[in-house]
Amino acid sequence: MIKAALAAVALAACTASAFASDTRYDILTFSDLDGWETDDHAAALRVFNDTCPDMKDVDWRALCAVAQSDPGPREFFELFFRPVLISEGRPALFTGYFEPELNGSLRPTARYRYPLYREPPEAREQSPWLSRREIETGDAMQGRGLEIAWVDDSVELFFLQIQGSGRIRLPNGETIRVGYGGKNGHEYRSVGAEMVRRGIYDLHQVSAEVIKNWVRRNPEEGAELLLHNPSYVFFRRIDDLRPELGPRGAMNRSITTGRSIAVDPAFVPLGAPVWVEKDGADPVRRLMIAQDTGSAIKGAQRADLFMGTGAEAGRAAGRLKDPGRMLVLMPIQRAYALAPDAI
Repeated sequence: MIKAALAAVALAACTASAFASDTRYDILTFSDLDGWETDDHAAALRVFNDTCPDMKDVDWRALCAVAQSDPGPREFFELFFRPVLISEGRPALFTGYFEPELNGSLRPTARYRYPLYREPPEAREQSPWLSRREIETGDAMQGRGLEIAWVDDSVELFFLQIQGSGRIRLPNGETIRVGYGGKNGHEYRSVGAEMVRRGIYDLHQVSAEVIKNWVRRNPEEGAELLLHNPSYVFFRRIDDLRPELGPRGAMNRSITTGRSIAVDPAFVPLGAPVWVEKDGADPVRRLMIAQDTGSAIKGAQRADLFMGTGAEAGRAAGRLKDPGRMLVLMPIQRAYALAPDAI
């Protein structure tokens, strides 16, 4: 098994992704990784195994076969991978995301009046389609039966769209799950950055909770502020996911609290192991798996850490905005194809 994997990895070296010429690749050793020795490599390997069967390139598929043959976890990563520091001029930034829980109903009422929509067919055929303002203030969605559910809080619905998936608690105590079902094709614009531009807050003061509280204190100005983001996300109902599992990420598999991250796939292959060194008030030194993406996650050193489900996870995610660095664990020959000067 190991000899076959090594052969496949070598044959796939020429398929390493071509990145922009101004991107830098530095190959480090595992001894360069702060905290590598004390991490739970077995936990990381379990999460890697959740999604590696869906990776397409031959070298990744070969290593996935080895990963699923019950190897020693730390030895597996050290034998078949090399840590690659990918940089393109922007400092590292780690933020957090979570699976929200909203109160809702399958029918509109005086309380539950903010709809979650399925994607209309014309939004799939035309990109960009209508903006957030046009969708929310016009009648393009009316009377078409596209509603999945109605919720009681428009601000939480806005942030549900940013997160991309969540749970809706119904009045009878049951819960339904919704996931990303498409978007209108407009670029995401940060309302937090807009608040800074308008002089409402300084950059270091802005968080999801700060934005929510300000919008609720200033309902008219707040509603207008949210329309500053023209991007609009549609949903789909998910009925085949066990309640104890995390939401599905971009690889259409459940993601794992504390081990899954969202990355920019222009730099980090989905499914790849990523060593995270997040600084700040609550440092993280952990091997995580790139299983998700996000419209605001752009850059080689940009990542969103999945914090879990519910309000507490949401508060933790909202506070997270820290520097550090991350290194992608690449198959050995792929790593050296990206950084030939390191040979």
